[in-house]
Amino acid sequence: MTSGLAQLRDHNRQRVIETLSRLGTASRSRLAQETGLSRTTISAVVNDLLAEGSVVEVELPRSSGPGRPGTGLALTRPSGTLIGVDYGHFHVRVAVADLSYKILGERYLELDLDAAPHTAFDTAAEMAGELLQEVGRPVASVVAGGVGIPGPYDRKTGTLHAGAILQSWVGLDVAAELGSRLPYPLFLDNDANLGALGEFTFGAAADADVMVYIRLSSGIGSSLVLNGYLFRGAGGIAGELGHVVVKEDGPMCRCGGRGCLEAFATGRALRESLRFSHGELTLARILELSEAGDVGCRRALSDAGTTIGRALGDLCNHLNPDRIVLGGELSAAGEVLLEPMRVAVARNAIPAAAKQVRVAAASLGDRAEVLGALVFAQQQADVNLDELPRAFH
Repeated sequence: MTSGLAQLRDHNRQRVIETLSRLGTASRSRLAQETGLSRTTISAVVNDLLAEGSVVEVELPRSSGPGRPGTGLALTRPSGTLIGVDYGHFHVRVAVADLSYKILGERYLELDLDAAPHTAFDTAAEMAGELLQEVGRPVASVVAGGVGIPGPYDRKTGTLHAGAILQSWVGLDVAAELGSRLPYPLFLDNDANLGALGEFTFGAAADADVMVYIRLSSGIGSSLVLNGYLFRGAGGIAGELGHVVVKEDGPMCRCGGRGCLEAFATGRALRESLRFSHGELTLARILELSEAGDVGCRRALSDAGTTIGRALGDLCNHLNPDRIVLGGELSAAGEVLLEPMRVAVARNAIPAAAKQVRVAAASLGDRAEVLGALVFAQQQADVNLDELPRAFH
């Protein structure tokens, strides 16, 4: 009997360790959910691991909402540093963290990436180098870097697929370009995938099983997390929700199709729809006017939410997610966008699927992608760092 109990304890201990190795950081409740073990069992296992020094308590990254950051658990790791790079259409964000994801330094710079791709590569490298110097971490301490690219990224070739928002980047070997500037292993992926990973690890989907992450900004990116793992598809382009056809005779899309969702529900589409009544507006101004009660801006955002919700209703019938998380610049519109989206999901998904899904705003704000880049770097480096080339793609 004693031997059987010891084997059970060892089995439970291994399940917790394997889960922490996969997730990087997790709360006690998340461990219970992921392993299927009771909270009492998790508490006993964690207390033993803490006592022997195999795990440590860490402060989780702060969300964009009120309240104190939560406390999570992470495996004890040797000292080291992670780099996260988030490329948006008009910005570069870089973060430096330790191996438990504690942010040591972070920088943000507005930059038109499409106008000068090589400047964007140089800028990210300079920002990373300056941050390492600021926080007193040598380049040699960097275990890996994670990089988010705004477009469907081919991990086999290291290039963006044709039709990406950053047209001047299409065909460039992004991994090689960055690898020549950043002297540590690099792992690149679509920014929506990394945003999903950030929200799944630290944010609004931390208790989800099947998650759909939608990133609304200059384009519409989406990512699928199925039972805790990113799903990329055969060629890395799974989740291109923005190119679902919602109106066959609609306007032409940059992908070459007609009537894609992106033509109706992006920042660019909103500006176009409001030009006649409001003149030239930036997305930030549209959001400000909506918050102030402007009827036209609120209607435009509501219509966008309804259109997106119809597409998501079909997706719910296919994947049966329990969480849809809305991120990106447009998520700042809040309920004026989210509520019509929920209504449309409920109307277009079968009742059972609609009942199981919850549509929520991202909780990490515009930091979801860079935090996901850090997690991605850690996860990929853990696979087998010794066998990886300097720029992995």
